[in-house]
Amino acid sequence: MGGCISSPRDINGPASDSTDGTVTIGKNQPLKHEKPKWRSDVPLTEGQLRSKRDEFWDTAPAFEGRKEIWDALKAAAYALETNDHALAQAIIDGASISLPNGTLMDCYDELGNRYQLPVYVLSAPANLIQESSDTDTATDSESGPPTGTEIPIKFRLSTTSNDIKLVVRSTDTVMKIKRRLHAEFNIDPRFQRWFFSGRLLSNKMTIDECKIPKGFVVQVIIFDPSSVNNS
Repeated sequence: MGGCISSPRDINGPASDSTDGTVTIGKNQPLKHEKPKWRSDVPLTEGQLRSKRDEFWDTAPAFEGRKEIWDALKAAAYALETNDHALAQAIIDGASISLPNGTLMDCYDELGNRYQLPVYVLSAPANLIQESSDTDTATDSESGPPTGTEIPIKFRLSTTSNDIKLVVRSTDTVMKIKRRLHAEFNIDPRFQRWFFSGRLLSNKMTIDECKIPKGFVVQVIIFDPSSVNNS
């Protein structure tokens, strides 16, 4: 699992012997568009991959390093996952993070602290096991009479940055509400990815399980179908 090596040093070589305690950071590279390619020793399902990522981000701030940098790296990693390279680069630049190799797998803050992200938080393995899709199937809670309490939630669409307010039920699944967005705004559920507080919400989760406080916004990243097929 990734971590942070806190000893300040020059990213292109050993730290200089400067007597004033300053650290010289080597040449910075722009963030590469290409996602790293890899294979898992043990094939993972999408759910297992999400669990590994959640575990890493839950524990990463406990490593040495600055929490604000870990937060920036997390946001940049999620931006890359949604194919928003420009946003990822802007986050990296805004946090003054240096990339000597143009990848988040090895990066440094302005103090020279080193941060390393594991490959599995940046891309899915080539041998990822596709779980059975629930796009075309309804759960019992969706086909039966309405249950649960009503909750108003705001959804922010990546294509327009506009907020949409819907009244949903605590027992509604993410997929059920994706279908509502499809019916009301013609947004295909297959190309919706929901994020809340930096976490990808899976189709089978209920609104209650998502634990979205009142007044908070769910980010709805809408993929171009061509970019999904080529990723």
